[in-house]
Amino acid sequence: MISVDAMGSDKGPAAVVAGLVDSGRADPDLSFILHGDQAQLAPLLAKAADVAQRVQIVHAERVVTMNDKPAQVLRSGAGTSMWSTIESVKQGQAKVAVSCGNTGALMALSMIRLRKLPGVNRPAIACFWPSRNPSGFNVMLDVGADIKADAADLVQYATMGAAYASVALNLENPRVGLLNVGTEEHKGRAELKEAHELLSQATNGFAYAGFVEGSDIPGTACDVIVTDGFTGNVALKTGEGTAKLISDFLRQEYSASLTAKIAAGLSMRILRRLQTRMDPRRVNGGVFLGLNGTVVKSHGSADATGVAAAIQLAARLARSGMNERLAERLAPSQSGEQDGAA
Repeated sequence: MISVDAMGSDKGPAAVVAGLVDSGRADPDLSFILHGDQAQLAPLLAKAADVAQRVQIVHAERVVTMNDKPAQVLRSGAGTSMWSTIESVKQGQAKVAVSCGNTGALMALSMIRLRKLPGVNRPAIACFWPSRNPSGFNVMLDVGADIKADAADLVQYATMGAAYASVALNLENPRVGLLNVGTEEHKGRAELKEAHELLSQATNGFAYAGFVEGSDIPGTACDVIVTDGFTGNVALKTGEGTAKLISDFLRQEYSASLTAKIAAGLSMRILRRLQTRMDPRRVNGGVFLGLNGTVVKSHGSADATGVAAAIQLAARLARSGMNERLAERLAPSQSGEQDGAA
């Protein structure tokens, strides 16, 4: 069962319902709890009777907007579609939640309602990044859950990111790299150097690849890139902006002259393959790691294709028992910390 917030999208509930229908048709075993304004949702679902029979609508009159501050939502968020979506996971009615809504509010609600896994100091948001690795993607975290991260947090991110990569990318022993301004051991802030020492000794389900640079994010040096939320979010937004810039430039150049248009026609098949390979909608969905429940944050501007991708990711994580496996991986480090404290 997937719990879906229908009201948080920039494109409105129609895009969310369309994505839900697409994912439901692609996977007949999926069922959904859809949260939002029943008066708007029922007619949208009525157009897809084959999927509607697997959807339970939970009416929520209010919506968390992109302008709402997390503290405000924590105080008065009850009755919103986002709150209701998370509550279904808390109550065990659904395995995983999906929302396109306000990231800060979603993380705050998730932390308060679901609580953190034992031993987790700071949850993190993990995302896919297109890469040259055989899987086609790398995992990067944190990309915006918290702007701070000390050495212990970065080590925990490595464990969580490796667990996620092992499930989502089917990797037995993911290689983890620590993002820095250079690969030399003397470079970087104090917490990075300390985390580097700790990770060099770690044997918790991953292989440590050492320091990596920004150019390695889409490369083959590692499978998981670990950084703090401030750096990760800046890198993510820079990557998205650069991809759009290149796409716009290509469109301009291919329409600049008759010769360019002919060249575009001749290379259309290659361009379409490249577009499919680089399409961010295919990997839409940042996963909140470190909570007592799985939450997938879809991009606010995602269309039906993007929402469907986020739901399909949520389904894979639910079926794999990713959160339980993550808790098991974190348990040894938690035990070790307690023994050391004693």
